[in-house]
Amino acid sequence: MVSKRFWLMKSEPSTFSIDDLRQSPNRTTCWDGVRNYQARNFMRTMTVGDQVLFYHSNADPPAMVGVAKVVKTAYPDPTQFDKKSKYYDPASKPSQPRWEMVDIAYVRHLQRPLTLDELRKKTILKGMILLQKGSRLSVQPVTPLEWRYIMSLEKTCA
Repeated sequence: MVSKRFWLMKSEPSTFSIDDLRQSPNRTTCWDGVRNYQARNFMRTMTVGDQVLFYHSNADPPAMVGVAKVVKTAYPDPTQFDKKSKYYDPASKPSQPRWEMVDIAYVRHLQRPLTLDELRKKTILKGMILLQKGSRLSVQPVTPLEWRYIMSLEKTCA
């Protein structure tokens, strides 16, 4: 039996925000457009029910803002085959798709945004991928310890 895992998924709020997810049909969306092999490989290991921290990147300030869950495991991302899509990949073939996506569903907003600056000050989170110098992965694992600690932070003052 595979135990539930935890993830962080980044999105620029001007492109797709936690509010956009909440307002999506059935509060669900596909997480398309991932064009990094490591992030893709992480999505391939996701299972239905895995929990996701929704992170607003390139925001003022960048912050964790909500919780989602995986509702459909990895499947081919059709944007890789669409010549009109900014995610088109001419090297990807329908018989051998290179890129995949998962579906996630809105669970809730965090009680308050947890900013990148605040998270950096927490010694217990020093090993978190998000906080590593040069980390730009849009999809990344979160350890159970990191998840529990972050969930406790939302109930405290910044």
